[in-house]
Amino acid sequence: MKWSWKIGEFAGIGVYIHATFLLIIAWVILIHWSEGHDLATIVSGVVFVLALFLCVVLHEFGHALTAMRYGIKTRDITLLPIGGVARLERMPDDPMQEFWVALAGPAVTAVIALILFFWLQITNGYVPVDKLTLTQGSFVERLMLVNVFLLVFNLIPAFPMDGGRVLRALLALRGDYISATQTAANIGQAIALIFGFIGLFTNPFLIFIALFVWIGAAQEASMVKIKSALGGIPVYKAMLTDYKTAAPGDKLRYLVDLTMSGSQQDFPVVDNGRVVGVVPHSDLIKGLAEKGDSVSVGEIMRREFEVVDPGEMLEYAFARLQTGDFYTMPVVKNGNLVGLLTMDNVGEFMRIQSAMSGARTR
Repeated sequence: MKWSWKIGEFAGIGVYIHATFLLIIAWVILIHWSEGHDLATIVSGVVFVLALFLCVVLHEFGHALTAMRYGIKTRDITLLPIGGVARLERMPDDPMQEFWVALAGPAVTAVIALILFFWLQITNGYVPVDKLTLTQGSFVERLMLVNVFLLVFNLIPAFPMDGGRVLRALLALRGDYISATQTAANIGQAIALIFGFIGLFTNPFLIFIALFVWIGAAQEASMVKIKSALGGIPVYKAMLTDYKTAAPGDKLRYLVDLTMSGSQQDFPVVDNGRVVGVVPHSDLIKGLAEKGDSVSVGEIMRREFEVVDPGEMLEYAFARLQTGDFYTMPVVKNGNLVGLLTMDNVGEFMRIQSAMSGARTR
């Protein structure tokens, strides 16, 4: 994810912090400064937020490590102002596997809350809840209560929360995956309407949550329909076979000429028959602006990129495209470039398939 910095790694999974996360830190500093006007209060607030997001990271690792048991890799975990996002390469096909992957995150949060609860019991550190505020009161008790809130919130049976995926997995045990997703999405949007209605008369923040849930449910239903449409189709059926490449020693003006003479936006860089890099359109524009058109392609190309085998199923390759940093993946067989898979071409392939399917039903 762009504008993210790596802060650590565990079990081969990188943990990143997004630039927008700093907005939370700035907000916390502002709130605590207005409360106490001293450095100790501000430091306490920042430490609390960091402790909370450590809990969020552990929650996401619950998902990631459980998915790993089923052979599903996690690309990375990114901290955002709204929480954490674990980018799984794909969701499990088995409903029970999805059930356990979805439930693993809330289970970790529940364990954290219980540990904090027992610590408060041992130390007799409880204070009345009405004495707690956003900035004052027992550090451990506030952290426990926030984890309880996150646990309850995540178990709401609506996408994109974990509860929505748990519900979908349970429904899929008795029916097909698409119907289960649509039912879970409908339930989620009904909950969103309730939240939005209550928010009109109580807390406006509920309206924001309602919008978040409504959009998340619609996106999940749409993604599953796409996955179904691409199921069982190999990459070579949809890949581009008429494409242009560049060499590391070519000048950027050559890529400009290729871009202007056709519709290709991203270019694989080939050296001695092997793909050694990729130049996305955004990097080309940035390179032209910063270095001019006389620098070599090798100076701006991305050396870390993903490739796909022509025999891989299109639904999984498309999921990788969606979660990756590029809109184009080189298709490589036996080390040789044989095609390109792009978001635009997959979309066009789906439109053609839909049109042909519609013609056959007439």
